[in-house]
Amino acid sequence: MNGENVADGAGITPRLAERILAAGADAITLGNHVWRRSEIGPYLETSDRIVRPANLAHGTPGRGLTVLPTADGAQVAVVNLMGWLFLQVATHPFEVVDALVDEARARASVVLVDVHAEATSEKIALARWLDGRVTAVIGTHTHVQTADARVLPGGTAAITDAGMTGPHDSVIGVAADLAIRRMRTGMPVRFAPGEGDVRIEGAVVECDEAGRATSCEALRVPVGP
Repeated sequence: MNGENVADGAGITPRLAERILAAGADAITLGNHVWRRSEIGPYLETSDRIVRPANLAHGTPGRGLTVLPTADGAQVAVVNLMGWLFLQVATHPFEVVDALVDEARARASVVLVDVHAEATSEKIALARWLDGRVTAVIGTHTHVQTADARVLPGGTAAITDAGMTGPHDSVIGVAADLAIRRMRTGMPVRFAPGEGDVRIEGAVVECDEAGRATSCEALRVPVGP
């Protein structure tokens, strides 16, 4: 799962990461808010179950690729990238993605790529570029689930954005009145999470033993008022 915004909407802490993993997540990916909580740096250095975008500046804590076993013992590689358009990132994802995927495929037959990006065009382009080389390219960051879950011709599952787990009675997770006030006035406003219409959103991908996707479906589950 992408844990980019679990700490009151911005970043993640070691305590929250451990709660997510204990609840059943196998791995956590991150994004542009990775450094919002300073205590996460040392945790990223020691945990092999949480990854941050691989194309951040050299020397920053953590890793952009990890390989973990599934319940039946198969190996799954998880790659995390951040988009170039409209985001501050040290290296263009296309400059690093091929080497990352080659390393991932050498270690696992199933390869999942989380592309944390603002532009739909960039996420679709990366999915097309990787078609046939990875199991799935899942877009994150915009908090709005897209209606394009599919399996590409080469056997790679893709969705431009998996959506948001959280309160949908909001402005992408933020209490609507606060988000609207900042947009209308341009003045600084301290954001707080919204409440109501809580949903789990994501994508379900099925694949064969060789890592070729056979289906991809968007997931949306209401979990609260």
